[in-house]
Parts: sequence; structure tokens; C-alpha cells
Amino acid sequence: MTGWKKPLDWITHNFLSKLLALAGAVLIWALVASEPELSTFTTVRLEYRNLPNDLEISSAPLETVTLELRGPSGELRGAGEGRRPAVVLDTSHVSPGQQTFEIGDGNITLPRGVSLVRAIPSEVRMEFEPRATNTVPVEVRFRGENPNGHVVARYTVSPDKLAIVGPAGHVTGVSAITDPIDVSSATGTQQFRVNAFVTDSFDRFVNSPQVVVTVIMQEPNPEGTPKQRK
Repeated sequence: MTGWKKPLDWITHNFLSKLLALAGAVLIWALVASEPELSTFTTVRLEYRNLPNDLEISSAPLETVTLELRGPSGELRGAGEGRRPAVVLDTSHVSPGQQTFEIGDGNITLPRGVSLVRAIPSEVRMEFEPRATNTVPVEVRFRGENPNGHVVARYTVSPDKLAIVGPAGHVTGVSAITDPIDVSSATGTQQFRVNAFVTDSFDRFVNSPQVVVTVIMQEPNPEGTPKQRK
């Protein structure tokens, strides 16, 4: 009889609590089992992680993926209310060149009870390049017509070059261009603090893109309009 004592003690210990827990589990199962199974489409953002520090994505990234899902109606509704599926690509082992990622159960997180029917698209192709830096010249733009006939005789920009970083194939042959500077009311010598932008959207500035442009305005002389020069 002593051999049965410990199992019986385990069963009878907190018997009421265990019985209530079992009843709750059965109730939840019954509710889920009674829900109709539906299918739906949902669009989720494509995310990636663990990109090596010396690499850059050099192709236009796909931002969203459409998933066809199947599961209990309650879970599918929950998938759009704070428990959205996630598509996360692991890029820790990529190397320079093109890389194809399959979108499937291995990189999709779904609510419990929901299954993936298909992903549209089912694959994502991305291109990777080594990260590189370059120093590019700053080009100044002006706008506005001075009512007094004053024109830009010369100007200086500081700094006259800015450092950029991006995929190796995108940091050459580009420029940093300032926002247009309005000289319609400028006279004498004036300074303007403006931002610059880089002409290739895959690149970004290493430091602040703000520059100071010093402009010297001058009246046109009888021999002709002074040429804008640095």
C-alpha cells in the first residue's frame, strides 16, 4: 500500500485547484474548437536583423509582404489587433552580391493556432555591397531675383566638402547639393546656414549636412553682370 501513497498524495494535494485548472483548459479547448476556421490576407512589414557592420543593402528594399493565413476566427482577428505576424530575415551570414531569402515558416512569427498558407512574394532578392566612405564637393544653389539689380558676385562655402557613407558602388560620382538660397533681398556680404542633400538616396552623411555659405552681392557694372564665382 505504501507504493501507492505518493501518487495518491500528488493527486489529492490541491485537488480542487487542479480540477478547476483542468476544467478551464477543457473550456478553452472547447471554445477554440467551436470557432470556425477562416482564411484571410494581411500585409506586414519586412524586417531584417544582424546585418554585418561592413555591409550595406544596395538594392531597393521590399518594404511589405502579403501573407495568406488560416486559423480560428478569433485568432485571425487578434492578428490584426496587436498580435500582428512578423517577417524577419536573418542577414548575419550574407556576403557581397545578390542573396535570395525564402519567406516561410522559418522566418515568420504567427499567433498560436494560425498557419501560413502562402506568402506573396514567396522570396525576396537583395543585393549587398561593402560599406565605403567618400568626400564629395558641395554645390551651392541660389534662387530669387534681387529688385535692386544686385547679383551674386562671389561666394564661399564652409565646409566645401562633406563625407558620405554608403554601398561602395553608390559613393562615387555623386555630389552634395545645398537647399536653394534666396538672395532676392540680400545686399553686401551675408551668411546663410543651409542644409545639403546627397544625390544618391543610398548614401548618407557621416556628420551634419549643414554648411555656411558667405555671399557677396554686387551691383551690375556697365560692362556686364558680374559672374558668380567662389
